[in-house]
Amino acid sequence: MFFAGFLTACSGGSGSDSSISGDQKADPVVVDYPIVFVRRPLPLDEEGMLATDDVLAPQEFRPGASLILKDRASGDAPETVLTEGLFEGDIDIQHLNVSPDGEKLIFSLREPEIPGADEDEQPTWDIWEYALESGDLRRIIATDISAEAGQDLYPAYLPDGRIIFSSTRQRRGRAQLLDDNKPQYSGLEEDLDNEAFTLHVMDEDGSNIKQVTFNQSHDLAPAVMPDGRILFSRWDNMGRSDSVSLYTTTPDGRNIQPYYGYHSQATGSDNSAALHARPWMLENGQTLVILRARESNRFGGDLVIVDGENFTEAYSEPNQSGTLVGQNTVSVFEVLTNSELSPHGHFASAYPLRDGSGRLLVSWSDCRIIDQSTMLPQPCTDENLAQPDPVPADPLYGLWIYDYSDGTQRPVVVAEEGIMISEAVALEPSFTTGFIADPIAGADLEQTLVDENAGILDIRSVYDIDGTDIVEGGIAAIADPVLATAEDRPARFLRIVKAVPIPDENVREFNPSAFGVNRSQLMREIVGYTPIQPDGSVRVRIPANIPFAISVVDRDGRRIFGPHQNWLQLRPGEIRSCTGCHERGSEVPHGRADKEPQSAWPGASTSDLAFPNTEPALKAQMGETMAQLLSRIAGEASLSGDLGFIDVWTDPLVRPKDPSWDIFYRDLTTAIPAAPGCETTWQDRCKAIIHYPTHIQPIWELPRPVFDANDMLIADHTCTGCHTNRDANSMTQVPAGQLELTAGQSDVNPDWMTAYAELLLEDGQQELVDGALRDLTRQATDDDGNPLFQLDGNGDPLLDINGDPIPLLEPVPQGASMRAGAAVASRFFEKFEAGGSHAGYLTAEELKLISEWLDIGAQYYNNPFEAPVN
Repeated sequence: MFFAGFLTACSGGSGSDSSISGDQKADPVVVDYPIVFVRRPLPLDEEGMLATDDVLAPQEFRPGASLILKDRASGDAPETVLTEGLFEGDIDIQHLNVSPDGEKLIFSLREPEIPGADEDEQPTWDIWEYALESGDLRRIIATDISAEAGQDLYPAYLPDGRIIFSSTRQRRGRAQLLDDNKPQYSGLEEDLDNEAFTLHVMDEDGSNIKQVTFNQSHDLAPAVMPDGRILFSRWDNMGRSDSVSLYTTTPDGRNIQPYYGYHSQATGSDNSAALHARPWMLENGQTLVILRARESNRFGGDLVIVDGENFTEAYSEPNQSGTLVGQNTVSVFEVLTNSELSPHGHFASAYPLRDGSGRLLVSWSDCRIIDQSTMLPQPCTDENLAQPDPVPADPLYGLWIYDYSDGTQRPVVVAEEGIMISEAVALEPSFTTGFIADPIAGADLEQTLVDENAGILDIRSVYDIDGTDIVEGGIAAIADPVLATAEDRPARFLRIVKAVPIPDENVREFNPSAFGVNRSQLMREIVGYTPIQPDGSVRVRIPANIPFAISVVDRDGRRIFGPHQNWLQLRPGEIRSCTGCHERGSEVPHGRADKEPQSAWPGASTSDLAFPNTEPALKAQMGETMAQLLSRIAGEASLSGDLGFIDVWTDPLVRPKDPSWDIFYRDLTTAIPAAPGCETTWQDRCKAIIHYPTHIQPIWELPRPVFDANDMLIADHTCTGCHTNRDANSMTQVPAGQLELTAGQSDVNPDWMTAYAELLLEDGQQELVDGALRDLTRQATDDDGNPLFQLDGNGDPLLDINGDPIPLLEPVPQGASMRAGAAVASRFFEKFEAGGSHAGYLTAEELKLISEWLDIGAQYYNNPFEAPVN
């Protein structure tokens, strides 16, 4: 905590003494390098109240900013307004950064708003550069057409002079949309509020722009680490997981790994939600962040240093318990980051000076409240805070040099009422960082993979969960054909699922009912399947530059582990290896190579020998998995839209091989959910895109007559023949199993067919009374099972003509037979199993299609351009 007397005097809160308190030691070293800062009016909303600042809405336009240069960090140093006269009208500026040599400043600027223009016609955020020696100020991307292709924020210089930044331009993603015969657009983040920001790299002249990350929510605030990797803030929001944490990548987007804080989302005051905003690397490898609430009208938070080199989470024990080890505040006194009044103010920004002093250039506001007698701001002293219901005054952000090692600070720019210094940097050389050059095809990368725009995913064993072998008897046992048949192995295929970018309403405005009952999964495409080998290993070729997720599925194509809630990517030629799978909610490091547990599956124990009881010709090398062995001998596996099994492993001298089988899309007698040609030859362009009206509803309506040996009709298993509210004579009936599978308009949602709602939503049972359907009811009970009765206004039971209490009735529920997102948990399939009442009614191909549709979210449509216009 800072010293209240000093802060009050220098912040302009109430005192008139501008001298430094005797308790405050003067900074012994003046920062002789120039500093640049942003001065702006306090952001206000349309009603004149303090605006809400949302870290995950960085494109918000707050006009009135100016870029100011001081030739040194001293209060008496003169100021030069670098942006004076640059435009007619108010601009906005944010995200200052400095070149490694300290000679150039880079930042994001948005030009003045165009009166009367629509939002999509307003200026975009552009990246600008200021050269200290020449004084030149320029937009990096010179041409208007290219500059206006997206919102460009958070620029940072790479060691070779190129620029990495966050942008909505989604350059590679747009090109893929053209390949899919869709218009080019930038997809919305998964809350569907704004276009998603992903990382891009460009040359210093604004040319050669490349998208390097493909997350479906934001990737923000890249910073160069001492070893040359890029640290950035990623918003993981698949399935509304809503986690913001730190990740790392190489400058070209390879080897993306979680770094810190995925399970540390509530490290704010009193365990309130807080995120690690705007990371800056320190020379010792630690990271300086502003710990703050995602949304706040105080515009700041606490100064925190993250020790991501040694820890992946904040606390020593899971579930944010134990000792705080991964991060620590460097504020001298407590700064509150929750909704409570913070007696010691907030930091809006912090920049670590590179002079070896450990000092910070900070934007800081003291805490002030409104004196109810004078209606003037007063400092948050204990006496003032003791007033009933203290009302916070507007923040007062000035610029300071702060030395957290001894708790001293010195004013650089004194705060003014209604004005804030939002961020600042020093134009000084930074510490030397490593340089990671982009790999070269044919030298560092396999040329064929690069040419085919593909990468390799290599998983040691899906039976390795957080470093633990989950197989009873061990992975070696389930991989041994003598000890386990194919049918004994639960994990049979790996399914690759791709995200579908959702356009904003200016591109395609469709009814949200197109998402179906499970909007959190948005829309999905199935890229394909690959077999999981007996030891649980996978090595498969996957299209590069797409956001994808994986699912481990059984013989029937039903996911057996929890949903994967993080988007993965491969760059062309990249080979990404992982040890196994991760239990959702587990805080065991997963995906970060230097912290995750050792693999539970060592692979082959010797070289030039086959795995136990497998084909002798399939000789492994020490440590190889079964998938790696096959890849070395037969080449990389590719994806397929079909499920199929051939026993390549069992040595026929020890037991007969397991029987082969296939489930082909092409054997469907209803519409195939893939482009023509894909049903016979699955290529990288092939995807399964499943729409309920097109691909699932026809299954219920398909005629299924059964004939005897003499071609006499003996039964009709057409689904809608029994599961309808009309019999063969058009008379009203209760649908079989209380389940109606007709294509009529649902009374739950007019945009859905009746069958869709009946299958996926709980309903009330019906009965037939006097030729009409009515809801079946029962007497309601309380939590203890006691019967409930109708009551009058005084709470007394209502009585019938016999003087007996009148029962309170409730509908008899009919549970949904399908569960969106979990085919394996859907009781629908029980009817079709061997011995079930519907065994043999549906084909294996139909059951596989229904299963995969359920697993990806049971969407009504999986292409926004196929969904009806709203």
